[in-house]
Amino acid sequence: MCGIVAIAHRDCRAPVSEDALRGMARTLVHRGPEDEGVLSRRGGGLGFRRLSFMDIPGGQQPFTNEAGNVHVVGNGEIYNYPALRQQLEGLGHQFRSGSDIEAALHAYEEWGTDAFAHLRGMFAIALYDERTQALVAARDRAGEKPLFYADTPQGLFLASEIKALLVRPEVSRTFDLQALDQFLTYEYVIAPRTLFTQIRSLPAAHALVYREGKIRVARYWDVAATPVREWAADDAAVAVREALATAVDRQMMSDVPLGVFLSGGIDSSAIAAFMADSARRRGVTVTSFSMGFRDQSYNELPYAREIATRFGLTHVEDMVTADVAALFDPLVAHLDQPFADVSLFPTYLVSRLARQHVKGVLAGDGGDELFGGYDAYAAQAMAARLSRVAPDVAWRLADRAAQLVPPSSQKKGTLNKIKRFLSGMTANSADLGHYRWMTFMDGPARGRLYTPVLLEATLGGDVHREVREALGAYRADDAVNRELYADLRVYLADDILVKVDRMSMATSLETRAPFLDTDVMELAFSMPGHLKVRGSQRKIVLKQALRGVLPDSILSRRKEGFSIPMKNWLRQELQPLMRDLLSEARLRRRGLFEPREVQRLMAEHVEGRANHAHQLFSLMVFERWADALDAPVQLPGVAAAS
Repeated sequence: MCGIVAIAHRDCRAPVSEDALRGMARTLVHRGPEDEGVLSRRGGGLGFRRLSFMDIPGGQQPFTNEAGNVHVVGNGEIYNYPALRQQLEGLGHQFRSGSDIEAALHAYEEWGTDAFAHLRGMFAIALYDERTQALVAARDRAGEKPLFYADTPQGLFLASEIKALLVRPEVSRTFDLQALDQFLTYEYVIAPRTLFTQIRSLPAAHALVYREGKIRVARYWDVAATPVREWAADDAAVAVREALATAVDRQMMSDVPLGVFLSGGIDSSAIAAFMADSARRRGVTVTSFSMGFRDQSYNELPYAREIATRFGLTHVEDMVTADVAALFDPLVAHLDQPFADVSLFPTYLVSRLARQHVKGVLAGDGGDELFGGYDAYAAQAMAARLSRVAPDVAWRLADRAAQLVPPSSQKKGTLNKIKRFLSGMTANSADLGHYRWMTFMDGPARGRLYTPVLLEATLGGDVHREVREALGAYRADDAVNRELYADLRVYLADDILVKVDRMSMATSLETRAPFLDTDVMELAFSMPGHLKVRGSQRKIVLKQALRGVLPDSILSRRKEGFSIPMKNWLRQELQPLMRDLLSEARLRRRGLFEPREVQRLMAEHVEGRANHAHQLFSLMVFERWADALDAPVQLPGVAAAS
């Protein structure tokens, strides 16, 4: 894994400062602690931090082509590198290293921006083309590797993380308050937005070209274009099993040992099983890493141990406790923009644990979005049926009654599921589909929370626009695949993969996701939705594919999710931190949230009358994140925060 940066001046005659490139790159030392490289030319320059996986002695970047006029830096792995290299050498290109990223350079020479469709892997790539004086960049199909950019009057700045952009005085720190509105709705910000008005996230499967002061961003691949065909159930299962096994074997390409994140759920257990088989053929061993909880409704360690024992893995595990309070400050500050998925804590801890043993791991991310693993899919199907037999007013009355019942302290449970279902049915409009159950603060709640300044700033905005666009972009008449497509494009790219990338790279650990192999993604979307989700049944074809591979005890388990008992901790161990971050004095100084409403939320939560953990934790994250910025934060229409 690596961190990359780039600068392109509007004035293509002006040389780029090496010191500027190094200053940006050194904010990314956690992504690449082993090596640094910069290249400066008139009009453009590239910078790089390296964590070595392939061609350890010869893989220093930037790479330059034979003519010396095209240069590249890249973060990630190109899994089809051997075949791509052979093809390019046949076309006359000469390689100076065994690095997979060098193949991207020659592919660009050969095919221009069409080259990115030839790359199979996870990557963020930046090229400076002296022939056309253009900065060209691209991001992988699923969005495993991040890439951000800021268009300024001086030129374009590009980097793997926002922190590398913020060291440049040319880049404004002004908040995008509509992005804040979106964060408080979903707990994450959806690309291309960030919390800064001038900084944008390059969406997954997109390429960017900056030339003569103008930016062009375009999609180069879309899984929605995959034609759906009829499959016999048995044939579909065999195809899934073979494609996933091949993807795992392909992603074990490495010059250093790899491990596996193992929760004991279906997805990570499948990766572990296929890894064990591939490792035997390669003559290597695999180590699995798991985190558990003392609260047994959250603890999955027994299932992880069962899988590790079954497949002969060396197993390493640890426990997550409320001591994560000590991690709150450094992790929230490290994230660059607010992010409130509480599973960031166990993700960081399991990454830190793994990094003590290996440089990289494979993980099960993507299985839920491709094969239908979330409760929200079943909730949407049930809502469609029930809305035909009862009027909306009946559901609103039922929701009000359910909110009078105190929530359970358990992770899930019948009561909590009923309350969540009714809340989703009534809080959001039906055109959000299953995203009604994937939001955490509805419009009226935000209206009560926001001060007039924030209400005015968000007036006319649409926090759901990107979700509606994703749901509408899948044109085939298949409701399940439409939901899966939206989750692949939004929830996976902007929540799950952000969490995994930032938390693993904070420990200098590489993560790879075989479910997000291009062949696996296109195969999954070639299958009709009824093979994946039918009523309350989920992951139908994936479970069938894994019969005989995984034990029935794993295949029949309900999905748990990688979460922590934050709602309980906010009532106990983390309550002092919550009250400090959400104190009336602090909130009034920031001027964005109504202190009286925040106090009400805290009181109801601490007394056990309601579960406001999602809302309170999101506010805590925002307050701590805003404090973490080195310089005063500029708020449109508000005095700078102190």
